[in-house]
Amino acid sequence: MSEQKSKIAAGLEREFAARGFAEPSVEDLRDASGVSLRTLYKYLPSRDEMVYAALEHRHHRYLAHIFDDLEQGQSETLNTVIERIAEWMKKEASHGCLFHSAVAAAPADDRLRNLLIRHKAEIADKVSRIANLPGKQTDIILVLEGLTQSWPLQGQAAVDSAKRLCTSIGQN
Repeated sequence: MSEQKSKIAAGLEREFAARGFAEPSVEDLRDASGVSLRTLYKYLPSRDEMVYAALEHRHHRYLAHIFDDLEQGQSETLNTVIERIAEWMKKEASHGCLFHSAVAAAPADDRLRNLLIRHKAEIADKVSRIANLPGKQTDIILVLEGLTQSWPLQGQAAVDSAKRLCTSIGQN
């Protein structure tokens, strides 16, 4: 992604995260991206492309937040991942997962659904490798998804529960 397109995607991501996918007008999206309407459409020629770019940008930011400088070692790794997800939820996603929100806003959009699937699978694969839990991707994603989806209602209780559940993944 070019620097300009990345800057646009960052602004779009913030706008969609704050206001959802239906509410922002094209003018709102232009303002959020910090470029002219002509430049916005030059890089992202449709609203759908704006959503995809925002989600790709978020995907990379999320992976960096969770996995950069992550030390390996099963229990410590899983607890650190959960703590980092909790930090993300506090700062970035107090309403829940933006990928799920995008799919809920456009359930017939296969490209969005595939972005969601890829995003979640990549997280599960990385955690599985780093925590030395081969074949446990489904267990891992179930716990992490439970954390992100229950965070808006449960907060720290969801974090504590996710840590307990991850302990049992490593024992099975």
